[in-house]
Amino acid sequence: MVKKKLHILFLCGWYPSRVLPHNGDFIQRHAEAVGEYNSVSVLHIISDGSLKKDIEIEISKSNSIKTYIAYIKIVKNPLKKVLLFKKAFKLLLKKIGDFDVVHLNKLYPFGFFALYLKWFLNKPYIISEHWTGYHKPQSNNIGKIERYFTKLITLKSHFICPVSDNLKESMISLGFKGNYHKVPNVVDCNLFKPSEQKEKIFTIIHASSMNNSHKNINGILKAVKKFSIEVSKFQLLLIGDNSLQYEEEVKNLGLSENVKLLDHQPHSEIALQISKAHVFVLFSNYENLPCVILESFSCGTPVISTDVGGISEYFPDEFGFLIKPKDEKALTDVLLKIRGSFLFNQRDMHNYAVINFSKKSIANQFNLLYLKALNEPS
Repeated sequence: MVKKKLHILFLCGWYPSRVLPHNGDFIQRHAEAVGEYNSVSVLHIISDGSLKKDIEIEISKSNSIKTYIAYIKIVKNPLKKVLLFKKAFKLLLKKIGDFDVVHLNKLYPFGFFALYLKWFLNKPYIISEHWTGYHKPQSNNIGKIERYFTKLITLKSHFICPVSDNLKESMISLGFKGNYHKVPNVVDCNLFKPSEQKEKIFTIIHASSMNNSHKNINGILKAVKKFSIEVSKFQLLLIGDNSLQYEEEVKNLGLSENVKLLDHQPHSEIALQISKAHVFVLFSNYENLPCVILESFSCGTPVISTDVGGISEYFPDEFGFLIKPKDEKALTDVLLKIRGSFLFNQRDMHNYAVINFSKKSIANQFNLLYLKALNEPS
């Protein structure tokens, strides 16, 4: 544990704001974890289509975290946009004052700011990375200019902290060299905890962005349709922004009595719903390390997930099942197995989450890296 309280600048390309309220909420949870033992200032800049003036700054405080967000007027001229972002960055820096270490989140393009702080203010930086865009085939969309500068940004960092080894391997394959040190996502284990009472009828739950190309919601519905032939009394909760887009599909499959479509819910409500459910399902085509799987473990709720990205790195065999992507039959079969007499140890699942993903665990891992960054030469 760090004796001296550090001031950490969270430099964030993604972060919840009035424009995108849920964007990068996993980064916010990392900031909250670090804020358990340090002072944290969050710096975020985002374009706002409703803005009339060039820049508007919003400052808020929650516990040991101060959030500084600059909203930028949308402009067509790309050079003017760059100049506005640069001006906003300097305005926010002036308000934040001095700090010890930069914690960069989403390394491009905000990594330019991290380089500036290192070269001109001698501030070391580490990088947290969660982006699925570094995996093939999505990585084919990364342009030459972005690749060139990303290589520079990673090379000059003290540590690169992907949430999984799988993401690390994808980044290295793209030529992004550096000192890698895996740090997973964080879970509020005081909020996500086992429930003494499960739902009366068998309950399957899924919570996500509800993007079908990513999360394969249609695949879940088709598998559940087959499940319904064997089991009549059950419910499927689909939770997330734009969940109502699947209303017609649910109706066409004859699942209207079984499926509940819920819009984005507060974190506390998600925790309650997962803890009361019998199984969480993630049927994604690609991932890194989804927070919601770790949160389900913390709730003592078993998980059925596709074996993609870095999920298997933190998925004990006795906590659920990993299946191949797009394998609807496997999903149906495993749902039937769990609906039968399969038993899971809720306490073991929760304790596993506490040891590996709690705020204290993640904060300690980052604190060690902050100290090394401060004490080692650039």
